[in-house]
Amino acid sequence: MNSLVWSHKPLLVQFRQWTNQQRRGRRGRRTRNDNHQKRKTTLTLLITDPEEDIEDLFSEKEVKQIRVSLLEWYDENQRELPWRQRSGSESDGGDEEKRAYGVWVSEIMLQQTRVQTVIEYYNRWMKKWPTIHHLSQASLEEVNEMWAGLGYYRRARFLLEGAKMIVDGGGGFPNIVSALLKVPGIGNYTAGAIASIAFNEAVPVVDGNVIRVLARLKAISANPKDSLTIKKFWKLAAQLVDPCQPGDFNQSLMELGATVCTPLNPSCASCPVSGQCRALSMSKHDSSVLVTDYPIKVEKTKQRHDISAACVVEILGGQDGSEINLPDSRFLLVKRPDEGLLAGLWEFPSVMLDEEVDLTRRRKEVDCFLKKSFSLDSKKNCSIVSREDVGEFVHIFSHIRLKVYVELLVLRLKGGMNDWLEKQNKGTMAWKCVDNEALSNMGLTSGVRKVYTMVEKFKQKGSTTNSIPSRKRTSSKKLRCS
Repeated sequence: MNSLVWSHKPLLVQFRQWTNQQRRGRRGRRTRNDNHQKRKTTLTLLITDPEEDIEDLFSEKEVKQIRVSLLEWYDENQRELPWRQRSGSESDGGDEEKRAYGVWVSEIMLQQTRVQTVIEYYNRWMKKWPTIHHLSQASLEEVNEMWAGLGYYRRARFLLEGAKMIVDGGGGFPNIVSALLKVPGIGNYTAGAIASIAFNEAVPVVDGNVIRVLARLKAISANPKDSLTIKKFWKLAAQLVDPCQPGDFNQSLMELGATVCTPLNPSCASCPVSGQCRALSMSKHDSSVLVTDYPIKVEKTKQRHDISAACVVEILGGQDGSEINLPDSRFLLVKRPDEGLLAGLWEFPSVMLDEEVDLTRRRKEVDCFLKKSFSLDSKKNCSIVSREDVGEFVHIFSHIRLKVYVELLVLRLKGGMNDWLEKQNKGTMAWKCVDNEALSNMGLTSGVRKVYTMVEKFKQKGSTTNSIPSRKRTSSKKLRCS
């Protein structure tokens, strides 16, 4: 069998080399059809046989060398991070549960988030909820506000649910992987990190950094997201983990990937395990092979494109309708459903649009929502002081590209705020009205904060430009929903 098919070189590198060989005539004359069939066969074997890509484990000698080198390097080079600091009792083996709680919080925060961003959030979190018992008494709204800006808010909810489950169970913090996996939001990686770092269980961890290090050490060109390949990475990591210092070893492997064996610019010259790195060895003997060819790049899933119309509804108090931003004005906020994207978080009233539509259509959709949900009807209980098109922006989630149109709608209620609130049927949608100070201090998501910032800048600009005539033109328009 052609050795090219089973080598450890990345697919593109192999294909490039094979093509060059064809051009130089090293494989003799072939017809165009033969070449096409050979190329097709090669690509198929490389893509569909991930098991052949990891044909052996580390040798016993390699395991010993990697353990010793990584632990020595980690002792000298580990970053000082708040979740790695131990109190005197913890270093003596005393408060393992407190250590486990800190590791758990940090690992959940670090998912999809940079270390430098997490540090501030972690310190504030631990100051407010220093133990799992403190966290178990918190509300989801408090947790969401503390988490605001970190993104992936489902993680925060799982932390709270997990804390309540552990405390209510009364059996203490789970100290082995099998028990940790029963806690909401704790998967194989997080369970391995907590069990090894806090409780010294000799179990592996595999995250993106670990995959990158292992893929280069073994020159693995199989798809790193393939389920069979992932199992092989776990098997390799389990072979390497040090039985005496599993926590430190796992952290050293992750630290190496984060600081030395980086995606684009690895510092191979300062790598403590460069002598065992197959990718580096291959690159030294073949200029067409790069260390950064491993692991292979996998095409990302295309983002979904959504469109939303967000309306910042400001309700004025008092009787004089000539001024905006009175001290007793209120902003209308809506709480998102408890499941799904940004679950349980507060936002300005908004509607999703099926397609790009003009301003008139957007306003019609918003008006229908406000009338149906809050009984805001300019024909009956309110008058429009001003209505302004503020602008638009694009907010990126991991899987969604959301285009948001923003407008400011300033209303004055007939009969006053209290009369309107008393007549409202809360129904199933949670909502509230807050003043400007409360809104400024709320833990809003980055997207909602962007909307609010745009409106505030628009107001400031309007106070020194020609925004007053614009308000006069729009003040006569009615909230219509047909």
